[in-house]
Amino acid sequence: MNDQAHQPVPLRIDFVSDIVCPWCAIGLAALEQALGRVAGEVQAEIHFQPFELNPQMPAEGEDITEHLQRKYGLSEAQLAENQERIRERGAELGFAFTMGARRRTYNTFDAHRLLHWAGQEGEGKQAALKHALLAAYFTDGKDVSHRATLLDIAQTVGLPVERARQVLTSDEFSADVRADEARYRRNGISAVPAVIINQRHLLSGGQPVEVFERALRQAAQAGDAQ
Repeated sequence: MNDQAHQPVPLRIDFVSDIVCPWCAIGLAALEQALGRVAGEVQAEIHFQPFELNPQMPAEGEDITEHLQRKYGLSEAQLAENQERIRERGAELGFAFTMGARRRTYNTFDAHRLLHWAGQEGEGKQAALKHALLAAYFTDGKDVSHRATLLDIAQTVGLPVERARQVLTSDEFSADVRADEARYRRNGISAVPAVIINQRHLLSGGQPVEVFERALRQAAQAGDAQ
């Protein structure tokens, strides 16, 4: 019997997203649950890629209600309905949205620079930082553009705080983040989350767990065939 047939198929997953995007939090939770379902079949390596929903957001941010109403033309009733739907989807997946805590939306460029750096700091560090940033914003209502807050989050997940401070007080990784964002926009990504498997298979939006599970199995089968 060929032992190779029983080896997990390696998959690269690029998770293109923003920190202040609720459907990105939902999509990540669903993707990770799907990966749990295919454990033993797939060995996935997730790379978190930058995408700013509002790259021109001022440093002080904006009131979240005013921002969403202006951007999407939603009434207060429609906004409340959308937020409740997001809260319910998050709860189903084990992610807590605390709607009352999240009163503003913020510029996320520095957070993306930290994530880029965390990707170089060893296995699991980038994912831990991504989870912590999403929870800080959506569950705790923290300002994820504030450098002291970002330093606290970095330290919480075991990243070296002085190195994080060096990144945040300089322009380090700015060009890398902008180049990555430009590449994804150039390749047609205009909304997030965008989940790219093996740089070929694209899934858009906060899909159900079953959709991610099916896509992962199909990509693994395609990988087996190569």
